[in-house]
Amino acid sequence: MAATPKVTPIWKEATFQSEGLDARALITRTDLKGIITFASLAYRKMTKFDKNELIGSPHSIVRHPFMPEAAFKDMWDTIERGEHWSGMVMNLRKDGKHYWVDVHVDPIDENGNVVNDPSKIAGYVAVRREPTRKEVQEAYKLYKGMRKAELLAKNTLKSWEVDLLDILDKLPDSADAFL
Repeated sequence: MAATPKVTPIWKEATFQSEGLDARALITRTDLKGIITFASLAYRKMTKFDKNELIGSPHSIVRHPFMPEAAFKDMWDTIERGEHWSGMVMNLRKDGKHYWVDVHVDPIDENGNVVNDPSKIAGYVAVRREPTRKEVQEAYKLYKGMRKAELLAKNTLKSWEVDLLDILDKLPDSADAFL
């Protein structure tokens, strides 16, 4: 279930290039509950959160309300079984801008080694790369429809979800409109 966003989206995209990241991987580690235990400098630069704001916070601190809940349910179901998960994610920065990543998440043991035995999982490592514009466009179209359907299927909506549903109706058909 999605929590109320801590940051208000401004519907403006930041890219790896605009942040001077040269498509470097953004890396985080979390514990079993998704609490951040490590955030690379490149990740902190992209998210605009400092180390003290990230370490000890739930990874959902960067969750954009545009993202379908089903995407994260699939991710958690997969990694908790000890399997690798990858997919496109639109994240929310501290300044309200969003950014897209192709993220790869693996379960790890207490030494940081990738494991596939659920009994040995001590946390997770996520490595992100810059997606192509084609990948962003495909994910944007898919997720826009999924998120709208999720909201419409709910019996009651929180006030921010009502606002989001209105925004989804007005969003352009192309993710490039936010660049």
